[in-house]
Amino acid sequence: MLSGSAAISIRGLTKRYGKLVAVDRLDLEVRRGEVFGFLGLNGAGKTTTIRILLDLLRPTSGNAAVFGHDCQSDSLKARSAVGYLPGEMGIYSDLTGHEMLKFLERIGGGSVSREHRHNLTERFELSDRDLSRKLREYSTGMKRKLGLIQAFQADPLLLILDEPTEGLDPLMQESFYELLADARNRGRTVFMSSHVLPEVERVCDRIAVLRKGEVVLLSSVEDARKLASKNVRVVFQQNVAVPVSLPQGYEMIDAKPRTWILRVTGQLGSLPSFLAALPVADLAVEEARLEDVLVKYYRDGAE
Repeated sequence: MLSGSAAISIRGLTKRYGKLVAVDRLDLEVRRGEVFGFLGLNGAGKTTTIRILLDLLRPTSGNAAVFGHDCQSDSLKARSAVGYLPGEMGIYSDLTGHEMLKFLERIGGGSVSREHRHNLTERFELSDRDLSRKLREYSTGMKRKLGLIQAFQADPLLLILDEPTEGLDPLMQESFYELLADARNRGRTVFMSSHVLPEVERVCDRIAVLRKGEVVLLSSVEDARKLASKNVRVVFQQNVAVPVSLPQGYEMIDAKPRTWILRVTGQLGSLPSFLAALPVADLAVEEARLEDVLVKYYRDGAE
């Protein structure tokens, strides 16, 4: 049973190409109003899943729905709610930027506010002169900016974005993050694929990690970060002996007479009592990064 209350609802989704299984019995639900990171290495099944959501591919088995509309049997209604940025935009090189945006507006079937589109072009610094040029003259970064503008221009309920900041300079990346925050504040849902893990950590509420067509991690960003170990640097006022044993979850990475570096898995709750009898001068905790967790799932999975 597909959920009509979810922005995206996927049940038992499988796509095979002969003996190759691109997506394997995928179950996933994306809530309305959240920014959801869809992650994995190349070949993990991300693009295949996105293409099924857009009815560009048909699944071997299983179902997918957008706001309760089946992506295959009711694909027109499903796609009418979606703004899509592909990983690589197929463009008509003889069109100008203006013509491309108007063409995609017409085939999308949605209504585009001229004021909203103008605000988008200003945010991404595409001038009227830029938009009057043929697309064959566009740089990679300009094409990416145009792709983002066309995805957002109809103010869709759901944005499906594949590597949205690829090719953007740092200033334009910041413009994208601000635009994403505005969309979320208006209750829009974002389903995005990205290889830039600091970006995912910054903007996403939840993530799913795909490996060989299967979800191997589904978590909030905050909970995923907690799975990583932390490094704790302890500086002492005088020389101290290295302890014979450490509490469970602690590992000594480096030990000098006046400085220890500990790796701690889990909470730091027992650290104060462990150090209480020692002449501690300073203590610094290096926060865990999402990247430290996800690399394990990308490569080998995790128990």
